[in-house]
Amino acid sequence: MAGLAITLGSGAMTNSVAEVHDADVIFLIGSNPTEAHPVMGAQIRQARQRGAKLIVADPRVIDLAKEATVHLQLTPGTNIALLNGMMHTIITEGLMDKEYVENQTEGFEALWEVVKDYPAEKAAEICGIDPEDLKFAARLYASGERAPIYYCLGVTEHSTGTSGVMSISNLALLCGNVGKYAAGVNPLRGQNNVQGACDMGAIPASFSGYQKVSDPEVRAKFSKAWGVELSDIPGLTSIEAMNGAAKGDVRAIYIMGENPMLSDPNMAHVEKALRNLDLLVVQDIFLTETAELADVVLPATCFAEKEGTFTNTERRVQRVRKAVEGPGESREDWAILAEIMRRMGFDPGFNSAREIMDEIARLTPSFGGMSHTRLETDPVQWPCPTPDHPGTPYLHRGKFARGERALFRPSPYIPSGELPDDEYPMLLSTGRLLYHYNTPTMTGKSAELMEIEGRSFIEINPTDAAKHGLVQGGRVKVASRRGEIESEARVTDRVPEGVVFMPFHFADGPANVLTSSEVDSISLTPEYKVCAVKLERASQVDA
Repeated sequence: MAGLAITLGSGAMTNSVAEVHDADVIFLIGSNPTEAHPVMGAQIRQARQRGAKLIVADPRVIDLAKEATVHLQLTPGTNIALLNGMMHTIITEGLMDKEYVENQTEGFEALWEVVKDYPAEKAAEICGIDPEDLKFAARLYASGERAPIYYCLGVTEHSTGTSGVMSISNLALLCGNVGKYAAGVNPLRGQNNVQGACDMGAIPASFSGYQKVSDPEVRAKFSKAWGVELSDIPGLTSIEAMNGAAKGDVRAIYIMGENPMLSDPNMAHVEKALRNLDLLVVQDIFLTETAELADVVLPATCFAEKEGTFTNTERRVQRVRKAVEGPGESREDWAILAEIMRRMGFDPGFNSAREIMDEIARLTPSFGGMSHTRLETDPVQWPCPTPDHPGTPYLHRGKFARGERALFRPSPYIPSGELPDDEYPMLLSTGRLLYHYNTPTMTGKSAELMEIEGRSFIEINPTDAAKHGLVQGGRVKVASRRGEIESEARVTDRVPEGVVFMPFHFADGPANVLTSSEVDSISLTPEYKVCAVKLERASQVDA
C-alpha cells in the first residue's frame, strides 16, 4: 500500500481480476497464486491457455513456472535488481512508451540515474539468473499491449519491500501499463478481507478510505461525527506494538482474528512481548496459540454467522449474509466492540451492520454510493462516490489518484538484512500452501485437509540434501540466530541450491521461530522471505 500510494496515489489493486483474460503478456513476480490465491491462479492459467505469454519471477519452481514463457528463478531478496535490469534493457533498446512517459509521468530522469547502473549482465549476476533470460523477459513485457503485473508477499515481505513495489510501479509506468484495461499493477491481498480491513482504517495513520489522521479537516469531520476529539498522532503497527510490549512501553494489546504466536516473525520475541503485558485480550473464533496466553478471550462469530461486507483484492465490496446462529455466547465482532464502548461510557450510535455501512458511506468519500440495499444486488468496486455511480473497475483512467502525473520512484538494489555466512550458510524463505489459510486456525480443524498436508516440512535441493546427509522424509534440525526447530525433509528440485523453503502454517515446526526481525523502513513489514539458517540431520524419531 505504501509504495503504490507514493507512485500512483492509491494503495490498491489497479485492475479487476477478470481483465486478465484479455491480457496478452502477464508478469507474475513474488506470488504463487495457484496455492495462495487459487481463484486468481486459475484465471491466469486460463489466460495462458488462451494464448497469453507468461513471465514468472520466483525462486521456486511454482506450478505456473512450468507453464511460463520464461521463468526467472532469482535469488530471494533480489527483486529490485531484476526490475532495474529489465527497465535498463527497455530504456536502452528503445522499448519504453515514450509518449506516455512524457505526458503522464514525472521523475524519469531520476529513474534513469538509478537504473543506468543495472545493465542486464550486472542485474542477472545479482539475481543468479541468465542475462539473456532477463533481456528476453524485458522485451516480452514491453511488447505487451495489455500487460498486467501481479505480485504478492514475495515482493512485500522484504526489508526493501516498499521499494520493490515502487519498482514494479516504475516498470508498469515505463511501458504505459497503468490506467488502462487489462493491465496495471495488481497486488494480491493475503486473505479474503485484508483489503476491506485496510479500507476501514485498520492501519496506523488513516481513518476509513485512507483519510489521514494528520489532516485537520479529516479529523474535524470524524470528531464531529463521533462527538470526541481525535488525536493527530498515528498509531503503532503490529510490529511496533510487539516491540513496545517487549520493552514495557505498551501495557495492553487487543488482538482480533490474528494469531501472532504463529504468524509473526521471531516467535520467541513475540511470546516474550505478550507475556510482558498487563492485559492481553484476544477476540477469535477458536482458542488459538495466542488466545492461550490471553487474560480475556472474547468468542467471536465466523463468516457464516454474521452480517456485513467483505472487500476482495479487486476492491469489490460484497455482502456477507448470516446463514446460521453462532455457538454459545459468541457474538459478531461489531457487537462485541459496541458493548465494550458502551461499558466505557460511549454510545457508538449503531445497532446493526446495516447502520454501520450507512456510517461508512457518510464518512468515506470512496464508499459514498454504497449501502446494504445496493450491495444486495450490486457488489461494486470502490471508488463509488455517489448512489448513481457504477463503481470503478480499474483505477487511474485519464488521471492518477495522486494528480495529473504518476511518479517514478527509483531504488537501488540493497541486499537483504540477513544473508547466509559460514555459520548459517543456507537461505530460508517461507510461504503458504493451498490447503491452509495463514495460521491454520480454521483449516487445521479439517481432518481431510490435515490428512493431505498436516505437518511441517522443509524443501531442500538434492545437492544440499546430500551435502548435509539428509534423505526424503527424514528429520532435519533447522536453526537460525533466533531459534531452532525440527521438520521433515522434502528433497526436491523446486528450490535451487543454497535455498530452502518452509510453509509457516504448522505448530509442530513453526518456521517463524527462525525468521528475522528485520523490517521494511517505510511500511515496517517483516522480512519473512529471507533469513540465514543452518541444517543438521536430526534423530529419526516419529513425530
